[in-house]
Amino acid sequence: MHNASSYSAISQSETWRALQAQAKQLKQRRLSDLFADDPLRARDFSLELPQFLLDYSKNPIDRPVFVNLLRLAREAGLEQWRDDFFAGKPINVTEGRPVLHPALRGGLSADVEVDGVSVTGAVEAELQRLKELVVLLHNGDLTGCSGKRITNVVNLGVGGSHLGPQTVIEALRAHRKGDVAVHFVSNVDGAQLTDVLAGLDAESTLFIVSSKTFTTGETMTNARSALSWLQRAMPERPAETLLQQHFIGVTASPGKAQQFGIPPERIYRFWDWVGGRYSLWSAIGLPIAIACGFEHFRALLDGAAEMDRHFREAPLEHNAPVILALLSVWHCTFMGYPAHAVLPYNQALHMLPAYLQQADMESNGKSTNRAGGEVDYATGPLIWGQTGINGQHAFYQYLHQSPEVVPADFIGTVAPGHELNGHHEVLLANMFAQSQALMNGVDAESVSRELAARGLSQEEIKRLTPFKVHRGGKPSNTILLKELDPRSLGALIALYEHKIFVQGVILQIYSFDQWGVELGKGLASKLEPKLAAGDLSGEDGSTAQLIEYYRRVNGAVTSTELPEVGVAEPAGEQA
Repeated sequence: MHNASSYSAISQSETWRALQAQAKQLKQRRLSDLFADDPLRARDFSLELPQFLLDYSKNPIDRPVFVNLLRLAREAGLEQWRDDFFAGKPINVTEGRPVLHPALRGGLSADVEVDGVSVTGAVEAELQRLKELVVLLHNGDLTGCSGKRITNVVNLGVGGSHLGPQTVIEALRAHRKGDVAVHFVSNVDGAQLTDVLAGLDAESTLFIVSSKTFTTGETMTNARSALSWLQRAMPERPAETLLQQHFIGVTASPGKAQQFGIPPERIYRFWDWVGGRYSLWSAIGLPIAIACGFEHFRALLDGAAEMDRHFREAPLEHNAPVILALLSVWHCTFMGYPAHAVLPYNQALHMLPAYLQQADMESNGKSTNRAGGEVDYATGPLIWGQTGINGQHAFYQYLHQSPEVVPADFIGTVAPGHELNGHHEVLLANMFAQSQALMNGVDAESVSRELAARGLSQEEIKRLTPFKVHRGGKPSNTILLKELDPRSLGALIALYEHKIFVQGVILQIYSFDQWGVELGKGLASKLEPKLAAGDLSGEDGSTAQLIEYYRRVNGAVTSTELPEVGVAEPAGEQA
């Protein structure tokens, strides 16, 4: 199995050094010149799959670079890592676990056993339980403790327990089924829970507590407050009854859910070989099945399984996740572009940038190589973005004319998700134009000609031209889905999941742990009682000052209890 003893720093290889030299050369070439030099470039640097077209021709690569990137992937042992991934070997080395989210959607080539239990059998059994629950809900046969039909479901979860399901439900708005409303609460800020519960009927509300460990502080705080809300609405019902009738647990720790008070028949399981940010395919996806119907949830899984098969079987040079990963490594690690924008031109995909931000940055935001040493190169990029049309009127100015280069993914659909005439053509024209403008830019000569055609004087032309020049050379990929439906969405999300995995393999980091997240959680749990008790021993000056200010302003402490903090005098009242 992969371990530190077999580690050889990929950044010391000849291929790595060759790519560094090629990056310097490609930075001097215009993207438009690459097209001029190769009439077949668009065809050769594109890939068509059943669900979408991937056009990656607007990137600063040529055939020699592509060959070396493929060579780098092979030298990193990608094909072996991929085989071990699908075979259920413990590639999450720091936690000693396999990584088997493809098993949740039937994406393995053969069944795998973990601790002597068939993974496929366990997954199918849990899916059947989910289906039975969804049918009960949609038929109106699931009731609260007063006998009222459940008509509102509130999912309490954070991170992968919320982002994945909500992203999918938003994306599949045109595929909603039934009349059970699904709501999400992820923030421990009580304002969100208060807003969601306002106007809901407690007797017809069901809470799904989604937590892998069932100890997530934010989620469990919201769950306890949800129970209190039910108790205030139905004071005659004991807490035990409310927990049995109005709560469902989704967790990899069913014992903890039972301790909370949820009965075993209301607990739906996933497993510790599923990372939270890869868990929407599991029982964590229950809100998707409720909102869209189980058959659409199954189609989502099937689309992801198709991408699993493509990733497993396609040659690296024709493998969509591999290609996207190679381009990401090329941009971030070799070209020095530290950020990447996700720009969906489909309103239904408005949450996709946030979802991919977690998936990518929580996986590959690492600085330690597999041998436990510091990497000497950039790893995963900063992921950001929003819907394209809104972005055009917000941050595209930065993309076009900032000296920084931000590679981007433009994501659109051939089929519109509505029946309004003319809108989709305007939308796609903008998407195609923006990627074209980022690539080509506009030079001073063209700007001068355009201003002269408008009748401006030579003096005005000379003054305005520098401000209207666009350097161009800004790379992008375009992913054009045939339509946005459950199957294509499953394929799209799985595409990015496997891209992230490939990046980690090439960069020799472990993508499936998240120790940086755990550090902040641990510190927060230690600081929480100090906000109430005021014990500042052992805290740095800034943290102590913040706690003291919080306690002083909310009346928890008098000004004589703790050291005074310097306060600026109001303007105009200085001594």
